[in-house]
Amino acid sequence: MNFLLHPIRGREVPDQIGQIVLTQGLKMARSFQAFTIQETGGARKTVERGIAQIRELLPDVNRVVRQPVPASALVLALQCGGSDGYSGITANPALGAASDLLVRHGGTVVLSETPETYGAEHLLTRRAVSREVGEKLLALFDWWKEYTAKNGGEMDNNPSPGNKAGGITTILEKSLGAAAKAGTTNLVDVIRYAEPIRSTGFVFMDTPGYDPVSATGQVAGGANLICFTTGRGSVFGGVPAPSIKLATNTPLFVRMPDDMDLNCGGIADGDDTVEACGRRIFDAVLRVASGERTKSEAQGFGEAEFSPWQIGAVM
Repeated sequence: MNFLLHPIRGREVPDQIGQIVLTQGLKMARSFQAFTIQETGGARKTVERGIAQIRELLPDVNRVVRQPVPASALVLALQCGGSDGYSGITANPALGAASDLLVRHGGTVVLSETPETYGAEHLLTRRAVSREVGEKLLALFDWWKEYTAKNGGEMDNNPSPGNKAGGITTILEKSLGAAAKAGTTNLVDVIRYAEPIRSTGFVFMDTPGYDPVSATGQVAGGANLICFTTGRGSVFGGVPAPSIKLATNTPLFVRMPDDMDLNCGGIADGDDTVEACGRRIFDAVLRVASGERTKSEAQGFGEAEFSPWQIGAVM
């Protein structure tokens, strides 16, 4: 039996499908089936069985049709990566303005990357709807402090080489900019990695700072779109939720027109405002949710861009 260390409380949870179904209280159904290579009789038979079960579900899939839904059905994952000195003054605040618009329309935004929010937690706890929610957020930082200490690190270390090259000098600068993506609305819930997102409004999900892993957790929890701010040119496409790339500076947008969906650099250039740019991001979210393809999708990239979070040794 294999076990993985739980990302929050350090408890062991099994990684065998049968035990996961049992411990998580899951129920087998037509749309949720599970089996193992050993029980099925080998790798080839397992692949054949999987293909056969997918074929059985195709009639159900073909009956699904697009239909209008309100903006409240949107769950937007907020990401930033390959940040630069402009991130905290252009794309991140503009995404925050878009987040506020979505929340006002009854939708949900999900901020993550706990280690890269360190130093800005006071800006979030004061927006918590209750003491309990605020304390849940602080408990995450306590866990990360203990985790980094066990591994000979510390929370207030320097940012990544790419962030440094972009002009960010400390992780606190990165955090203050990153927190701006969540706008100004109340923090309604704090959840674990990949935990189902059940609240509407501004939600915080505990994830590591590595973008593909963080976004994977958000999508697994129920996010159906990603807005990804970048100043260095991250091209993360996202699976299965589309990833809208927001350039923090105009030279990046001009240099990478096939990858960047929207330019927020006009704020720094003096040709745009945070509010106006936020409105354009919100409109882009609605268009992509309605079927418009992102730049990554148009190029056919991103089909394999997801990475779950595994912490601790497998015993």
